[in-house]
Parts: sequence; C-alpha cells; structure tokens
Amino acid sequence: MNDHFTITINDDNGVKQYNLHHIVKKAILYAVSFLGFIGLIAVGTILYLNYSVDEIEIKRQNTQNAYDRLKIKNDKLDKSIKDTQLALIAKKRELSAVSDSLSEIEILIGLSPVADMSLQQRVNLTKVNSQQMATLMQFIPSGSPINYRGVTSKFGYRTHPTLNRKEFHRGLDMRAKMNTPVYATADGIVEWAGTHKRSGFGKLVILQHNYGFRAYFGHLNKIVIKSGKFVKKGDLIAYTGNSGMSSGPHLHYELRFIQRAVNPFYFVKWNVKNYKEIFEKEKKIPWQSLITATAHIKVPNPTQTLPLSQLALQLKGR
Repeated sequence: MNDHFTITINDDNGVKQYNLHHIVKKAILYAVSFLGFIGLIAVGTILYLNYSVDEIEIKRQNTQNAYDRLKIKNDKLDKSIKDTQLALIAKKRELSAVSDSLSEIEILIGLSPVADMSLQQRVNLTKVNSQQMATLMQFIPSGSPINYRGVTSKFGYRTHPTLNRKEFHRGLDMRAKMNTPVYATADGIVEWAGTHKRSGFGKLVILQHNYGFRAYFGHLNKIVIKSGKFVKKGDLIAYTGNSGMSSGPHLHYELRFIQRAVNPFYFVKWNVKNYKEIFEKEKKIPWQSLITATAHIKVPNPTQTLPLSQLALQLKGR
C-alpha cells in the first residue's frame, strides 16, 4: 500500500515533483473544506446582515414618517389650542362687555338681578321685561309725532291766540314749519282724516289706539291716510300746516284716555330711558292694569323701540 502521492508542477524551469503523505493530503482537503464552509457562513451572514439592515432602515423610515406626521398634527393642535385660547379670551371680554351693558339695561328697566343668577338667566329675564316695555310703547302713544323743535303753547289754561279768551288747552302746540312730516306715535285705526270745522282744528287726523287712547293731530296742511285704515307706529300720516283757527304753522297734538284729556308732553318725552317717569307724572291712567293687560302680548317687530343690542350700544355711548 502506497501511503504517498506525488504532486507534479510544470514551470519554465522544468518539471518538479513533490511526494506528499496521504495525511497531508487529507489535512489540505479538510482545510479547504473548512475554509469553504467558513466562506459560505460568511456570505450567508453578510446577506442576512444586509437584509436585516434593509429591514431596520425601512422600520426607521416608517418611524420617522410617523414622527413627522405626529409632529405636524401636534403643531396643528398647538396652533388650534392657541387660537382657542385667544378666542376664549376675546369671548370673555365680550361676555364682560355684555354683562356690563346688561347691568345698565337692568337698571334702566328696573330689574335687580340675583347675585348667583347666570348670564343666560339675566338675559332671558331682561328680554321678557324689555318685551313688555316694547309692547306698551308700541300700543300707547310715545315719542314726538314730528321732529321736535319745542312747544309754543302748553297743556292747560291759556288765552286763546285767535279768540282772545281764557280757556283750557287740551293739547300741545308744537313748533313746526309748513309741511313738516307728521308720524303716528302708536299703532291704531284712523278714526277721522279730513276737515273738521266744528272743532276749529281745520284738517284733522284722529287715531284710535288700544286700551282707550286717542291721538289728535290738528291744523294740518295735507293728510296722506284715509279713515278706517290701520297705521303702525312711525307711519307717515300727514304734513303740518295752518288750517282752521290757527295763527301760524304748527301742530296741535292732543291725547285722550277714555275721552279725558291727558298732558301729551309726558308722552312726547316718553322713551326707554325714562320709561318709569310717566307712571308717576300722569296719574289719570291706571298703569298697573295696562301693564298687566299687555304682559302676555309680544310685538314681533316693534317700530320705535330698541332691541337689547342697540339699547346696550346706546347706553354705552351716553
């Protein structure tokens, strides 16, 4: 049995032969096999590591994208919170201003709010009371029928300017130029619209209002409404003149309650600012009964009364 093998190498210098033992041959084969195995493991490891790195990179990129999206949402949320805070501050200022204005309106209409009453409750209560005020002033004559420029003859006893005798003057002679517009001072029905010779008022308009009130507009030049028609507070009804027993252009304005003459001056000056004064100055009218009678009535579009928002602005501008 031959335990050797020969390795022959040919080169430029000739042929060389080397005799090697079989054990060396096996050692070389094992070494080559081991190196090959190590190489395969190394290649496999490198491939696995490359795959793992790619997976990690994908996860890192996904995480980064999620972070970026979360950051954008967080920035938007921060902005929204800041905007909300600013809006809340603005609303708080507005509510404070509304509360101040509401306090003035409450004083104006005679309310005394309870200390622990909420703003909404105060607003609701004020609406009810202001609605009652609006209703009363819509149905009962209030305000001036013309652009107010003063009075030439007051309510009460006087010497008649044309008859030259002392008699009771049932109305106001209001200063006005010729053809000054005359407006209804409350809702009502036109009872008379034309010349009224017996009274001496010349061209006369009589408006019949609710709850026993009548308004007389005398010495007119032109009448623009007809008997039987319904008029709203603030509607144009005539133009001032000098007709009848008159010494010059003016408006005779007269108010009666159940045929009794009342001083029109208190009603001409009656508005939301001095709402309660007339109750003390004009004693001939059962005000409490009228207020009770109108408490359930709501005026959908009051003509000459102010809504709360405008009233608040008016009060703050005083």
